[in-house]
Amino acid sequence: MSDDIWLTVVAAMPQRFACAEGMTMHQAVQEAGITPFGRLLRRLRLDRGLTMEELAEASGVSMRAIGDMERGRSARPRRGTVTALAQGMRLEGTAYDGLMAVARAARPAGPGAAPVRVSPCMLPRGVPDFVGREAELSVLRELARRAATDDRPGTGAQRLPTLPVAVVSGVPGSGKTTLAVRLAEECASSLPDGAFFVDMRGLDERPLTADEAAMRLLSAWGAGDSGGAHHSAEERTALYHATAADLRAVVVLDNARDEAQIRPLLPARGRVLVVVTSRRSLAGLTGVRRLELGSLSERESTALLRAVVDDGRVEEDPAAAGSVTELCGHLPLAVRVAANWAATRSNWSLQRLAARLADEDRRIDALSAGDLRVNSAFSLSYSRLSPETARMFRLLSLVPGGDFSTPLAAVVTGTELLDAEDLLEELLEAGLLMTSRGDRYRFHDLLRLYARSRHRETDHQEHSAQASAGLRTWLLETALAAGQMFGTGDSAPASSRLRHIELTGRDEALAWLKTEGDNWLGAYRQAAGLGEHRAVMATAQAVEEAVGSWISWGHWAEIFELAARSSAMSGDRVSEAASRSTLSWVLWQCDRRHQAAVATAARALALADEAGDLVQQARAHLYLGWLHDAVDDAAPAADSILLAMNLFHEAGELYRYLQAANMNITVLRKMGRTQEAVKTHHMVMHALADPAHHDRLPPNIMTGVISVYHVSYVYLNEGRWEEAAQALSSIRGEQEARGYLRAAAKVYLYLGQALAHLGRNDEAEASYRAVLDLGVLPLPELLEETQASLDALAAGTLPTRTAFE
Repeated sequence: MSDDIWLTVVAAMPQRFACAEGMTMHQAVQEAGITPFGRLLRRLRLDRGLTMEELAEASGVSMRAIGDMERGRSARPRRGTVTALAQGMRLEGTAYDGLMAVARAARPAGPGAAPVRVSPCMLPRGVPDFVGREAELSVLRELARRAATDDRPGTGAQRLPTLPVAVVSGVPGSGKTTLAVRLAEECASSLPDGAFFVDMRGLDERPLTADEAAMRLLSAWGAGDSGGAHHSAEERTALYHATAADLRAVVVLDNARDEAQIRPLLPARGRVLVVVTSRRSLAGLTGVRRLELGSLSERESTALLRAVVDDGRVEEDPAAAGSVTELCGHLPLAVRVAANWAATRSNWSLQRLAARLADEDRRIDALSAGDLRVNSAFSLSYSRLSPETARMFRLLSLVPGGDFSTPLAAVVTGTELLDAEDLLEELLEAGLLMTSRGDRYRFHDLLRLYARSRHRETDHQEHSAQASAGLRTWLLETALAAGQMFGTGDSAPASSRLRHIELTGRDEALAWLKTEGDNWLGAYRQAAGLGEHRAVMATAQAVEEAVGSWISWGHWAEIFELAARSSAMSGDRVSEAASRSTLSWVLWQCDRRHQAAVATAARALALADEAGDLVQQARAHLYLGWLHDAVDDAAPAADSILLAMNLFHEAGELYRYLQAANMNITVLRKMGRTQEAVKTHHMVMHALADPAHHDRLPPNIMTGVISVYHVSYVYLNEGRWEEAAQALSSIRGEQEARGYLRAAAKVYLYLGQALAHLGRNDEAEASYRAVLDLGVLPLPELLEETQASLDALAAGTLPTRTAFE
């Protein structure tokens, strides 16, 4: 019976046994309880005339393990073990694919199509078999204990004598990150606010900045995109420190480049333990505890080998175990890679492993890492991968970001999702990949370099370019589809660009944009550098609506600057005007660069005038008016906004006309023209309610909520408490649902003020407490005013605020 016919039989009768060709009834009865994988493994072995002993010798998998699999006692074989068996039987083509498919069916289902939502600062999974580094862990545990138990105020002479900061430095592969993650996992119970991890990407061409790291942490601490997004970098740093001072947590700042990158993130006071890892000692940081990791001791290396290869081989041949760890340079990463390889091939003695390592060390010199002897461990594991897995290992080095998902791996290799999951798990089992946040994977820096070197040596340049282009296209087109969902609120259309990804709404779209942010940004930069102007312009236009939901990202200015350049190089003045208008908004809203924002908006207006495009002229006027209003220059603001309204009306752009009208409400109020402001608000609400306009407006817009929010300030400042209470009551809950905590805090606080003036004290108290329920992050001064208002309410007095802004 041929292999493909046998596979058909197995697939057709998964719950029964059959008398296959050459099998006696007695043998068939014996196989009645065997799994489909065990049955197929036995048939393939017999078809090739191999005894269990011969297969064990050829594959490196022990006779006992093979027997257990064939008899169904091992129901879920590891991917690496199955690969070793396939190699031992010299399976190819259909036979190889069939064995892997049946093995996969014995394991849990593969990953879902929807993007996994993960915290921006989630800890990667630690290793379960951590050993050694006891002295270093003891120092870190003491720092954590002090951070957890010290109850003294963190200011002046009473603050901790040294900062609760540790810098863990050492050579590549020495286990710095593993140690820091181990400590963070241990701190989960003693530091109740949690553990957070930020990859500072110190070896990248563009490392993470301190401001970007602060925004990621603020978001992870519950700030959303409004807690720090409306401040300058200096103000965000102050907010970061104010927030950290009230937390008991551990923060791992991994892979730091230098002192300047880290210094702004060190706590001035409080009980947040910060663990920094770096290849450098960061000697310029003062008041910190330094730990330098070198290679493991011989005893620790052996303990690590024993923890992974836990079947007695280390105890049986300690001399060979010593040779293995010596050939790995006692480097944790290399020892773990070699140990993972040995754990899969349980029939190999450690002496045989040491001989192979020595041979690889002499034969291969693909990676230079000083005196570190990592080549042999990496090369041995790599050379024993299946061809498909080795190809994935090489192509993953093309991924532009720090980590990646299964769908992304499937795209770069052109494989199906479940196949990609299998290959990733094989690399994980071999120690050639590491886990990251959620269900994602990442390279160790040394392994990424090794994968790149193998990619350069093995893969044809044309194939490499095709794989890179395919990944870039998928990332940008998926970003485009995700961004478009913010304009419509609908699910993205099913198409090849959404291969392996299912986006069903704005939440899923934003989750994908955030989780794959480093990767699609890298692809975007590549496209700009390669002159792929259409892709750059289309992507920027699509993600424009997403900016407001992710102001804290830190890369929006770059996105629209590159889009403007691509537009200019394409000779498209309208598109350039649009990109520069959006860029002006980003420069102020996200980066607080007012002068640059005004200059950019003025350039956008000049381009729009040259092109004679009414919509872009209106947009530029609108942003110029908004920027004037931001610095309380009301008269020119009103002029620019009125021009924008007229141009939008002339162009038939109802939605943007109403947006401009909302902005005008605020400017008119500031100029004392309150009746005109209220009249404009009523015009907006009537237009939104008119059935004739429904087809001209996108769904799920917040135009009405924003209009009510703006006009409520007129009522509040004129003491029209009943109208203010009605207005604010109608929009409470709307802002925090979209992450705008600052605006949400003001709604609840000012609603409380209005209710207090109306004598509805119970309702006022409930509204004040809703501000406190938002947490510490909307704005410290709002929390202070809220508490003062609660105190005044309890004392039977009215709030003291006389002006509302």
